Amino acid sequence: MFGVAHVLGSLLAIFGATYALPLVCSLIARDGQAFTFIIAAGISAGGGLLISFATRGHSRELKPRDGFLLATLSWVLMSASASIPLLIAIPGLSFTDAYFEAMSGLTTTGATILSGLDNLPPSINLWRHALHWFGGLGIIVLAVAVLPLLGVGGMQLYKAEAPGPVKDEKLTPRITETAKSLWVVYTFLTVIGILALRLCGMSWLDAICHAFSAMGLGGFSTHDASVAYFNSVPIELVLMLMMVLASLNFARHFVALRRLSVRPYLQDPEAKAIALVLTVSVPGIALLLTINGTYPDFITSLRHAAFNVISMATTTGFVTQNFEQWPVFAPIWMLFLTCITCSTGSTGSGIKMFRTLLLARQAGRELKLLVHPSAMWPVRIGGRPIPDAIGDSVLAFIFLYFMTVVVLTFALLLTGLNFDSSFSAIIASVNNTGPGIEAVGPIRNYSELTPIQTWICTVAMLVGRLEVFSVLVLFTPAFWRK
Repeated sequence: MFGVAHVLGSLLAIFGATYALPLVCSLIARDGQAFTFIIAAGISAGGGLLISFATRGHSRELKPRDGFLLATLSWVLMSASASIPLLIAIPGLSFTDAYFEAMSGLTTTGATILSGLDNLPPSINLWRHALHWFGGLGIIVLAVAVLPLLGVGGMQLYKAEAPGPVKDEKLTPRITETAKSLWVVYTFLTVIGILALRLCGMSWLDAICHAFSAMGLGGFSTHDASVAYFNSVPIELVLMLMMVLASLNFARHFVALRRLSVRPYLQDPEAKAIALVLTVSVPGIALLLTINGTYPDFITSLRHAAFNVISMATTTGFVTQNFEQWPVFAPIWMLFLTCITCSTGSTGSGIKMFRTLLLARQAGRELKLLVHPSAMWPVRIGGRPIPDAIGDSVLAFIFLYFMTVVVLTFALLLTGLNFDSSFSAIIASVNNTGPGIEAVGPIRNYSELTPIQTWICTVAMLVGRLEVFSVLVLFTPAFWRK
């Protein structure tokens, strides 16, 4: 435990350096918040160094199970640290709301309790969006360093010691080098996105903030009206491309850039499945909107369907339309897509496409075995056989995922929130999407929730972001036995 605390203190101290970005913004914009970020940086770095110094005698090499505790405590404590500037800068903001906003930022959920975003100090707005960017990068590193230990993700395909053809897919021989390579790709795509949004007419602040949100699949905006504020087709096209790229496995981006080829995407079963889902969903919803008379023509319907479906499916949560007023099939289908669309190793959340494909293949195998009980039907994804142990872990994950949704939905119902709002708020929180329907719909935010409801959604965001197992394993007696 003290060994984990030592590393945690170091991480918290390092996190204090992230306040340099909004501090520089405050000095440039002269918005009067520079001292706010100096205080926050001092508390974070000072507290982290104190913890690290107090536990310096317990420094040791961490065991695999320590990673789960470290990941969970990192998100919990860094969210507390990230809430400090919000508490100082926004009058009347409670700790509950500030912590919710910070957790929403770091988990790349994008659900907000704040109104008047257009009038927030530029540095505070930048800080909210920077949390998306740092959180998205953090979850990619988590995907290659911690989650493979659970055996329930797709990153097993990228292990350095994997035999056979998988070796050709590995990135670099060490996890630290792999994480560094992914960081370079992540930063490169972000910079390209910033420049593209700036060329499309956004201000530098808006371009940086929305690029951070899109690459982290977060959904925070600098405006209460979200992306609808700009009413710009070019901006929507750039953001759609960024969201799709961020929903794919960043290992594929690395390999594609290194080889200067699109072949890695064409060989990725997750990428092909995502393309199929979006190719069917976008024109399908557009056709539904046209037939229903929601918009005057198919082209207008296609524009709004494309942006909002892609935004929700990739768990980003940007909105340009009040899709609650669309035929009921559309918003419910979009909430369903938040569960399955994103790849493993992306900045998105939910069940992930790898697990969806695996479950579908397993179901197909069981149907075949009913007809031919003695046959051998290995489950394959991308031409590679998947070990039964991974299949068993995925089944356990799916069970815990849905039980988490059920339990937390009932918890919100106990507080008096209606079913539609409760269920959609939990789905949106666990999948780190943001908008739901009714009380947490696309033109509302989470400010209507009571403090206890806010904390329930905060827990849902954390559990969903850390892939359920990473948090729930901490509550098992076996985890704490020596």
